[in-house]
Amino acid sequence: IGPNVKQLIDRPDGTYCFREKRDRVYYVSEKIMKLAENFSPEQLVCSGTCFGKFSKSNKFKLHITALAYLAPYAQYKIWVKPSAEQQFLYGNHIAKSGMGRITENTPKYQGVIVYSMSDLPLGFGVAARSTAECKLADPLATVCFHQADIGEL
Repeated sequence: IGPNVKQLIDRPDGTYCFREKRDRVYYVSEKIMKLAENFSPEQLVCSGTCFGKFSKSNKFKLHITALAYLAPYAQYKIWVKPSAEQQFLYGNHIAKSGMGRITENTPKYQGVIVYSMSDLPLGFGVAARSTAECKLADPLATVCFHQADIGEL
């Protein structure tokens, strides 16, 4: 989400923060954090929404639970036609024939948020081609690799 991460932390309804517990990163309001301090760490399973976790090789992997929070602030988006929504939700990549729109200047291999044409966030993907390459690609060419979708929630 790039520089929009500041908007994720300083929201109109309060200040939010990220907390790490057992290699998982949680997004939680500071009001809830203050209430959670009343419990010992052994009694508290989690507080907030899990955004992702660190793998054993210290790489951060997003969870699909972060989609609703990240989608409004995403820099790069791909919209899927209604005929291709079901295919994406079943785990298939998006072909150019199934792509409705793409944000301008999306680079190749950039993480994107996949939307339906009615602006409902469907999942995460990786752009297989840049915006310029998508315009010249044939209809069966893959334009977005499937990463995760709301069907896995």
